[in-house]
Amino acid sequence: MEAVPIHTESFKLGFIGAGKMAESIARGVVQSGLLPPQRISTAIHSNPNRGLAFQSLGIPVYGHNNDVVDASDVIIFSVKPQVVKNVVLQLRPLLSKKKLLVSIAAGVKLKDLEEWAGHGRFIRVMPNTPSAVGMAASVMSLGGSATEQDGELVGKLFGSVGKIWKADEKLFDAVTGLSGSGPAYIYLAIEALADGGVAAGLPRELASGLASQTVLGAASMAVQSGKHPGQLKDDVTSPGGTTIAGIHELEKNGFRGTLMNAVVAAANRSQELSKT
Repeated sequence: MEAVPIHTESFKLGFIGAGKMAESIARGVVQSGLLPPQRISTAIHSNPNRGLAFQSLGIPVYGHNNDVVDASDVIIFSVKPQVVKNVVLQLRPLLSKKKLLVSIAAGVKLKDLEEWAGHGRFIRVMPNTPSAVGMAASVMSLGGSATEQDGELVGKLFGSVGKIWKADEKLFDAVTGLSGSGPAYIYLAIEALADGGVAAGLPRELASGLASQTVLGAASMAVQSGKHPGQLKDDVTSPGGTTIAGIHELEKNGFRGTLMNAVVAAANRSQELSKT
């Protein structure tokens, strides 16, 4: 059976797995107006609090994954990587090519997802945790039978919680090392900046607020200005001033090289895990 186009005006979305990431995506989809909550569903098996999180958005909650698949045109598998195989295999009789399948399970390759589902109308997406505040950096790769229209639809879904790019799946380990693990690097930087402020005499609350807002503002300028980060850095750096003194200390301690090494180390670890 050939892939049937999904009607963007009336399609229904289902989540297999009702964790925090699924909740973030569902919240973004509802708040953006892309879909009304009545056209979204999930299933709860053990933790009733997860059901309450979705019901608070007006999203129907079923007792079994089969009901979600039956009710949905687009299905997002948002379960842990170690259980996604069993979940897809259990649902395989219901996963016809009429349905567009999406996986956000880290490290699980499209070729395996397609084999378990019995067809290639699958799209793999790597989002990151800032999806919880509508600021995700996501990347998607299309399976063998997924159409460009399918990709556009998934782009709109994940675009409701941030920005999304399309890339070859072979780049996903590097994506994991950068945007998947990257928020943790930035949290460390925020904490260190705040500690530096305290060391320089600032009250803790003020130092933490300044550090977080400074990172947010700098990132916003990098996105919105279109300038190279090096140019933005130069714009702040006056001859013989305070900023160049601070940058000099960062460079003496290998700041840029350390961040580069962190991304590569995380990417290498992602590659190792995907082989297990």
